[in-house]
Amino acid sequence: MIWKIIAVGVPALAFAREGIEEYLARLRGFGKVQTVFVKPGPLAHRKVLEHSHSHFRIILDERGKLVTSRELAANIQNWENRSIARCAVLVGGADGWDAAIRSQADFLWSLTPLTLQHEMALLLALEQIYRAATIKAGMPYHRD
Repeated sequence: MIWKIIAVGVPALAFAREGIEEYLARLRGFGKVQTVFVKPGPLAHRKVLEHSHSHFRIILDERGKLVTSRELAANIQNWENRSIARCAVLVGGADGWDAAIRSQADFLWSLTPLTLQHEMALLLALEQIYRAATIKAGMPYHRD
């Protein structure tokens, strides 16, 4: 799987930025990972859609589907079995996503019913994608 992580706004919180870099580095051990940070503003949503064109779009949103780590790993395996090779994970900015963007999701994913600060959402999503990769690889990172 080739991952493209597209986020509105560059992470500014030092601890979140460090965590994001840590999990990006870990994910690169499982394949190609690209990051794109889009400047917040009136054109951000259009740019996010442009950057994710021709990718399977996973959009983070509190209205999305809650899944366990094992369910996420199974979803990713299912997508790969369907020959989906490129996934884009879209992380909104402070104002989240409007209905028009959410309608473009191939998978609308909720990390939690709580509203998260966008940098924290990005960090948590990367950790969960890494966790799913280790589950699929049979590594002992995940413990039930």
